[in-house]
Amino acid sequence: MSRNAKINTLLLLLVAALAVLPLALGLGEGKEEPFTGADGQAESAITELKPDYEPWFSPLYEPPSAEIESALFALQAALGAGVLAYYFGVRRGRRQGAAAAAAAAAAPSPAES
Repeated sequence: MSRNAKINTLLLLLVAALAVLPLALGLGEGKEEPFTGADGQAESAITELKPDYEPWFSPLYEPPSAEIESALFALQAALGAGVLAYYFGVRRGRRQGAAAAAAAAAAPSPAES
């Protein structure tokens, strides 16, 4: 097994552990919505500390349901991942192209031999 394969396997196991351990250890038990985002937790903490707090801004668009909000968030994450994958793919392609051009320039041409 190559070094890259070992690293990829280790990273995959780490990601799986991060996804499964909170569920297996029951970290969300006893809560109404155990795995809500940080926004919801921050809002509840603010209302506990200062009940008369009013937000400065209101959302531009309020999705009709939590499922649609979740789908929009997943779409945003997928688009971001696509942009990052494209960027890294272009960088790798340029690096490989530059290496191939340098190798072609360093190799003696058939006319010189």
